[in-house]
Amino acid sequence: MMPVFTVNCKLDKPMRKIYILLAFASVNQFVQAQLFLNFNPTNQPTNQIQYFKPVEEDLFVGDCIPFSHNGVFYLYWLIDKGHHTALNGLGGHQWALSTTTDLINWKHYPIALGIDEEWEKSICTGSVIYANNLFYAFYATRLLKDGKTQEQLSYAISKDGIKYVKQKPNPFFTAPDGYIPSQFRDPKIIADKDGYHLFISSFKTDPEIDRYGGCLAHLFSTDLKNWSVKEPVLTGQRGTPECSDYFYWNGWYYLIYSSGGNHYVKSRNPFGPWEYPRYQALKVPFNNVAKTAEFKNGRRISVAWIPSREDNKDNGRERFGGNIVLRELVQEDDGTLATKFAPELIPECSARLDLSITFDNKSSSGNSENLQIKSPNGIGSAHFMKIPDNCRITLEIEPVGNDEEYGIYLRTNDSAIGGYRLNFSPNQETVQLGNLSIESVAGLGKNLFVDIILKGDIIDVCVDNKRCISNRGPEQKGNQLWFYAKQGTVNFKTISICELKEK
Repeated sequence: MMPVFTVNCKLDKPMRKIYILLAFASVNQFVQAQLFLNFNPTNQPTNQIQYFKPVEEDLFVGDCIPFSHNGVFYLYWLIDKGHHTALNGLGGHQWALSTTTDLINWKHYPIALGIDEEWEKSICTGSVIYANNLFYAFYATRLLKDGKTQEQLSYAISKDGIKYVKQKPNPFFTAPDGYIPSQFRDPKIIADKDGYHLFISSFKTDPEIDRYGGCLAHLFSTDLKNWSVKEPVLTGQRGTPECSDYFYWNGWYYLIYSSGGNHYVKSRNPFGPWEYPRYQALKVPFNNVAKTAEFKNGRRISVAWIPSREDNKDNGRERFGGNIVLRELVQEDDGTLATKFAPELIPECSARLDLSITFDNKSSSGNSENLQIKSPNGIGSAHFMKIPDNCRITLEIEPVGNDEEYGIYLRTNDSAIGGYRLNFSPNQETVQLGNLSIESVAGLGKNLFVDIILKGDIIDVCVDNKRCISNRGPEQKGNQLWFYAKQGTVNFKTISICELKEK
């Protein structure tokens, strides 16, 4: 319970002021005691946000909320302590903020939207809009009510987008009839010609088909204060579709949501009917909660986070909180979205390393920059030694004929023992990186460009500037790099290995 303070109104004014100041100081100490964060924005790196986490060892990045206004890219992110275990497992999250105008140089700020009250157990994911010459942040607050978890909607305003002031009533909206109170979060605010819309991650109490009650509830307002309930904008999900995003881009409307991975649907109309795309470039394991914002010159940037692994093991299950990962979106002619590395976010590298290569079967040939592996009757390989721990590897891969599979072993040892396999299967249209994979990757039987970044325990891969996959591998430390091909012939061309520059 919050402490109750009584001020004797018969005291003279100076004494009354002292009592009130003491009361507020006690309240502040009580709130701070809920959750202590040692986050210092001045200690954070300012020259790179890709793969960022706070330098404080016990702090991590959770859901990200990108927003763009007047040439400034605002990246709000949930600051996490204890991998969602804070405040009795309810999270204890708060909004931190980093900004940039060029994606290269970043500035970090103190908490933009934090926990101020004893009943606030987490300032959850939400969204931002600029209206009435103010920044409005809509978010969900997680709390305990009668011993049960409940989520409710709150909002705050800011003059500069850096520090927000919560507004009354708080909450301004709770789950209406027909929706589960513990599943009412992640408000996405959008402006329309008629007013404002909120999409809420929800679950129906009485779905049409059992266990398919996940939906995005839909609220409407003309003044950002008074809200009415409309029909859901998305229904029929097995779980609650979390952390939705919505945007218009070059004639298409997009609705993104997270349900067993990131998904999106597209439409020529503002609220559907929705089309499922040819492939899901945002559905990438270990790239959690993809949300987007526009950037300069018609570009669009997606931001997600790479989770930590339990016990820091390669096969440890994912834990809430990790590192930021950004992608640049690419729009194809039919509106399908692809992803690639944004050039500004690629870590700076040294010159190409001059490394010798060893061929492991007589039918393979070439040099350290261009090699061919022939293995029609089985598997063939070639390998480099003395690969830096943190490096960038780029190359073109040209399958010749119908290969069963081909790929690369990263951070491996003699005979490719251990390490992490990056495997391409043209027939199955899959790319596998360690114990994770992505599907519906077309074009693996043709010439393609592959970009690989190894930084710390993160391995990040972009395939042909269309599909990306990343993984976290904390255990394997080998310094060899192996190329292989199975049941066919593959040319590995323009191979470049560069060490990352430490900053």
